[in-house]
Amino acid sequence: MSVQVKICGLREPGHAALAAAHGARWIGVVFFPPSPRYVELDRARAVADALPPAVEAVGVMVDPDDEAVQAAAASGLGALQLHGRETPERVAAVKRLAGVRVIKALGISTQDDARRAASFSGAADMLLFDARPPEGATRPGGNARAFDWQVLGGLDLQLPWILSGGLTPANVGEAIASSGAAAVDVSSGIERAPGEKDEALIVEFLAAARAPAQRPAPVLQ
Repeated sequence: MSVQVKICGLREPGHAALAAAHGARWIGVVFFPPSPRYVELDRARAVADALPPAVEAVGVMVDPDDEAVQAAAASGLGALQLHGRETPERVAAVKRLAGVRVIKALGISTQDDARRAASFSGAADMLLFDARPPEGATRPGGNARAFDWQVLGGLDLQLPWILSGGLTPANVGEAIASSGAAAVDVSSGIERAPGEKDEALIVEFLAAARAPAQRPAPVLQ
């Protein structure tokens, strides 16, 4: 089975439909105002409505309060991605409150970072491994930074996971081979400028990511 792909930071329903038509499994919409990919709830609903049933919309949030979680969950999303400093206990609470699946994003630079991900077993449905943000960054993700993918090699987790951080059409094949990832996520690597997606790069990335024969892709239950 080919690698599954999450196309993140989409703001246009047409881009979501294009990504879905070319094999994306998840589409991410960002609810974090400092991000150039930020969308309001009504735009997020429009993006979600453009997707076929087999493709899931994921709302990306950073340390959201309960009110924000409930509002996002009511906007037609299939999952929430928590990209802040949420503890396993907070992740479990968000999952109960939202009533949808939860992906927990973690900043990675070393094997110890990756091993600590095990603490989210039983709380999150899936993990997303991203590069740690640079010093002084205003966003926890979407910074076009990669980390040493080999630190994920041989990782034994009870949770399925997605590889993110600095991926592009040119390097995603190498990233999959080095990390053993069964799913990948991209945002800045398919943009012509921050927040401006490039349709040709969306299609190119999906083709490059899904070409290698890898282990079976994870399935959110």
